[in-house]
Amino acid sequence: MNVTHDTPFRRASREFLDAQVWARPGLSRRDRRWTTLTCVAAADAPEPIEEQVHAALASGDITLTEMLEFVLHFAVYCGWPKASHLEGAIGRQWDRIHRARGEQAPPWPELGNDTLGPTDLNKRLERGVEEFVDVNLTPAPPPTSPYRHAGILSFVFGHVWQRPGLARRDRRIITVTCVALDDSPVPLRSHVTAALHSGDITKAEMDEIVLQFAAYYGFAKGDALADAVEAAWAAMPG
Repeated sequence: MNVTHDTPFRRASREFLDAQVWARPGLSRRDRRWTTLTCVAAADAPEPIEEQVHAALASGDITLTEMLEFVLHFAVYCGWPKASHLEGAIGRQWDRIHRARGEQAPPWPELGNDTLGPTDLNKRLERGVEEFVDVNLTPAPPPTSPYRHAGILSFVFGHVWQRPGLARRDRRIITVTCVALDDSPVPLRSHVTAALHSGDITKAEMDEIVLQFAAYYGFAKGDALADAVEAAWAAMPG
């Protein structure tokens, strides 16, 4: 006979995480899913990854196409190995959802090469500089290293941030969560500041993101994110 003990962790999960954090009205469930998915994927937590991916897809809060686009954005900020595991979980849970309905899972979408952006590298870099400025609200760095030239300007902002599969607001929530858990002080300050100063995320919404993040990645890291939010808010123009 299997006995499930009601541990302090399980009680807190029910009474605090489920009943209080997820139920708060200040942020949509979809927005909370982006922060949560990012946290569990970055934490290398196999069972929570499977559970959260299943819940996001089965609920309809996030579509398969959006979830697959999320994997690419996540890979940029948390690395390809973690993203590879995340994409594997999406495949497993997509099959699971349709098996439970007695259906064969539809194939993943086929992507045309036109989705890869301009092939003219000069135009791609120009777009990357423009997108960097639009997203970060600061001048773009000079292309003086492979990291800046090929990585930041050509790929991250010359392509990924411009892909149509996710709204900029979605990408901001995912990115803020990534840089907070990555212990990246400068990107944390810059992305939190840009998200608030652009108006894409309100102060009240950002405060809810902090709480959701702290619940899934720890209150110590949540404290650093909260400090970045308060500093960015204090520096708001006007």
